[in-house]
Order: sequence, then C-alpha cells, then structure tokens
Amino acid sequence: MSALPTVGFIGLGSQGGPMAERILAGYPLVVWARRAEALQPFVAQGARAAESVAELGAACDVIGVCVVDDAGVLAICDQLIPAMRPGSLLAIHSTVLPETCEALAAHCAEHGLGFLDAPVSGGGPGAAAGTLTVMCGGQAEAFEAARPVLETFGKMIVLLGGAGAGQRAKIVNNALLAANMGLAHAALGAGEALGLDRAALAELVKASSGRSFGFEVYARLPSPAAFAVGAPLLVKDTGLLAAILPENPGAAELCRTAEPFLKAATGG
Repeated sequence: MSALPTVGFIGLGSQGGPMAERILAGYPLVVWARRAEALQPFVAQGARAAESVAELGAACDVIGVCVVDDAGVLAICDQLIPAMRPGSLLAIHSTVLPETCEALAAHCAEHGLGFLDAPVSGGGPGAAAGTLTVMCGGQAEAFEAARPVLETFGKMIVLLGGAGAGQRAKIVNNALLAANMGLAHAALGAGEALGLDRAALAELVKASSGRSFGFEVYARLPSPAAFAVGAPLLVKDTGLLAAILPENPGAAELCRTAEPFLKAATGG
C-alpha cells in the first residue's frame, strides 16, 4: 500500500458525508452513490466520482461503507469485493449484525483483502468535528493499516476483537442510549405527574447524579415525535441486540426500557 493510499467511500448520508469530507482533507478520495447529485459536493472539493461500485473497488486501497442496514451492506459488498485489488482493505462503518461482518471477513480473506468492521458513534456533528468513537473488529494488521484513515474522523479508535466485535460493542452502546432515553421519558413524565416544571426538572437532572447523555438528548426534544428521524435507527439497533442475545436478561431489560420512548417517537 502506498504512503498515501487512495480511499473510497460509499454511503454519503448525514453521518457518512461528513466522514468522507474529513477523509478528503487528507487523502485522495473516490466516491460513489446511487444518486449522481449526491456526489457533486464532494467532487467540488476534489474527490473523484466513480461510475460504478466496481470501478471504485478497483481504484482504491482502503474503502469505507456507511449505508443503513445489512441488506444495503451486502448488496454493495457483492459488487465491491470481487473488484477490489488483493492487499486492499474494506471497512464497514454501518451498524449491522456481527454475523454479517464475520461472513464478509471470510469473503474478503478469500480474495486476499483486509477487513475491519468499524461502526462509529457521535453522529454527523461528531464526524464533522473529527471526534467520532470508532469501534473496530478484525485482525490487528487490518486495524493498523486502517488507523490513519480512521483518525481523520475518529478520536477514540478501539480494536475490540475479531470481525464482528465492533458491531457487538456498537449494538450494546446504542441499546444503552435508547434505554437511557426511555428512562428519561419515564422520569420527566413522573416529574410532570408530581407537578414539577418539566424544563426546570430537566436542567436540574442535567447537573445532578441522574444525568446521562441520553437524558440530555431527550430533554432537548419538545416531544418524542421530534426524534422521528433518529428513532428508527435505534429501533433497528435494539432489534439487533435482541437478535444476537435472544435469551439474555440484560439485553431484554435494555430493549424493554427503551420501548415506550421508541414507540412514542415513531408513532408505534
């Protein structure tokens, strides 16, 4: 791999877009999207637009994928992996089943490719600021090869184990966020039932022992429905936790605690 690898990126959404911009500040970048207009802001900043997933795969040394779900990741990787050059590296930044990443790691190994699952936490603002947490699973060699690119958008970058380990950590983290927001939903509802001013109670808790990041996010919402964009992703992630730990009491408790808030946020 050259001293300055060419990086490819697929998934230019609210989180992936700022990640790609951070990469572009330090590396040659190739991008692809289903909608050509989504590429224009990146091309204007110096990125090259690929005509196809396969073209991007053949042109890049390190490739990041940040699409929404397992089906999207698999559809992209079915086209991407056969086109990638031996010795190049694939990083999955989406939050998906650990088993999906284990299968992709095996597929990459068959083609002589490095693999890392590297989901992130911190959202679009964290990506833009370069302060994302990056939770990695894979071989140490792949982790070290990818680290310079990950450092363009990540602050805490941790290797947690083999392929799939990053996904397991991300799923637990997101389920805990959802549960904390569920507890905030319950706590502020109890406060209102006791006749307390909601805004005053929220400010008090944010400075007291009951505080959490999830509480702070919830307290900023005028209503659960205001979280309608983010809630489906947390529904997906709590569902992933239930799928990988179907009989685990801790997983069940996280999902149960999150459920009332997520139902209120999604209108379910």
